[in-house]
Order: sequence, then structure tokens, then C-alpha cells
Amino acid sequence: MKNVRVIRHPLVRHHLAVLRDRATPPELFAATVRRLSVLLAYEATADLPLRPMRVRTPLAPARAERLAGRLGLVPILRAGLGMVGPILDLIPQAQVWHLGFYRDETTLRPVAYYNKLPRRPPLDAALVLDPMLATGGSAVAALEAVARGRVPDVRLLAMIAAPEGLRLVARRFPAARVFVCAIDERLNAKGYILPGLGDAGDRLFNTRPGPDAG
Repeated sequence: MKNVRVIRHPLVRHHLAVLRDRATPPELFAATVRRLSVLLAYEATADLPLRPMRVRTPLAPARAERLAGRLGLVPILRAGLGMVGPILDLIPQAQVWHLGFYRDETTLRPVAYYNKLPRRPPLDAALVLDPMLATGGSAVAALEAVARGRVPDVRLLAMIAAPEGLRLVARRFPAARVFVCAIDERLNAKGYILPGLGDAGDRLFNTRPGPDAG
């Protein structure tokens, strides 16, 4: 699909196997989410603009470069929270704006319950963060919120995506760039990704097993 980048690095594939395994305990699951978040962010930020500058090393002046724009992280609550810390370690100057949605289990549509994104966020680029892109409803709702703020460069980072969710994002936001670790087979009748990895939020926060979620 256009604008979708699947990260096929061996380390990504290794950590993804750990993430999928139902025997992985919550503390290792959370640590693996952090590791994959770093690898995703590394790829997703590869072409961010830089500004030249000069610094002084202990020995002499040196030419250098720093990020030129204002970057924001937009985690989709709650599972997206697991991706924020490691990316902030890479980009400590990034702003963080939270969006919360839950899925209506009857309609499978996202219902907004929290939004800390200002009407005009002072950002040049935004990374929308959610480990799972299933139906695509929450991702589209988040992209709509960012679009209302007129952020010119929006990128969606997910670890596992379903084809149905990717198609919805592409149809509604054809200019948005999507970075994923894997594209799975399909959604089941409940809107969960198959084979998926279960409910990412439940596994991150050790709330309930949720083996059939996605």
C-alpha cells in the first residue's frame, strides 16, 4: 500500500515474536513494546529536517546538526502510553498530547473520552502512536484530531496492523505515512486482529488476559 512502510529488520522480527507469544509476562511484554517503539521511531524519523550549527568539542569547534522542527507525540490511550517513554528518550524535546478512545463493542466505532490536543498545536510534525491498528477507527479519529490542528506532517506508528485498518487510513488520510512492524491476515468478527498479539493495553498493564483481542 502506498505510504505504508513495513519495518523488516531482524531485530524487529525477533522482538515481534516475543510480543506475540501468549506466554510472555507483562513486564517482558512492556519492555518489548519499548524496544520496538525505538526501532519504529528510528525508521519513522529518518527524514526529519535538520538545521546546521556549530558546537565546541573539548578539542576544537565542529560542524553539527540538530532537529529543525517542533515534533509532537500523540499516543492513543491507553496502549499508546507504552510507546511514549522510549521515544522521548530519543527525542526529549518532543511535546506529548494525549487522545483517548474506547471501542463500542456493538458498533466497533471509537468513542472519544479524552482529548488534550489544543486547537492549534505548535507542531511541525506529529507521530501518532498505537501498538495495534485493527479496524482503523481510533487511528482515523486521532488523525482527524491532528488534522484539525493543521499539523503539516503526520505519521502513524503501529506494531501490528490489519489490512482493513490500513485501507481505512489510506482512504481517509491518503497523505499520512504509516510505519508498522507487521501486516497480519485479517480482522475476526469482533474486529480483533488475527493472529495479532491479544489486547495490547491489557497485556501492557496486566489487567486481564484478553487472549482473543487485537
